[in-house]
Amino acid sequence: MDSISNMIIMLKNASLAGKESVFLPYSKMRNAIAECLKKEGYVSNISKKVSTRGGSVSNTKNKQSILEVGLMYIDKKPKIVEVERISKQSRRVYFRIKDIHTVKNGSGLLVLSTPKGILSGREARKEQVGGEALFKIW
Repeated sequence: MDSISNMIIMLKNASLAGKESVFLPYSKMRNAIAECLKKEGYVSNISKKVSTRGGSVSNTKNKQSILEVGLMYIDKKPKIVEVERISKQSRRVYFRIKDIHTVKNGSGLLVLSTPKGILSGREARKEQVGGEALFKIW
């Protein structure tokens, strides 16, 4: 399955269920997406942790990095209500600068993979770069 789709669905489901945080397998891409969401106020905190599988602390082969993402709520209502994956493995979608518009009249966020890293739609317009549209979140 697509790891980005899996990540955003886990964030949505956990926030709708009222969870404080979500644990995801660590990757640089997931970390960059989480940092972008933190910058835009959709998640509260991000931390990388190392867990051991099998309970043996001395065995270094079974260590796996985990990304803990804290979720945001406003008056006990989740900040993340819906997500929509744009670019998929079967169909890549690229936006030029002029194609980047607001999501839900400014209440949502477009996340892009650009040559300058993972950026929100607002940051991409400011940096004057386009890129692959990953997903919308609101």
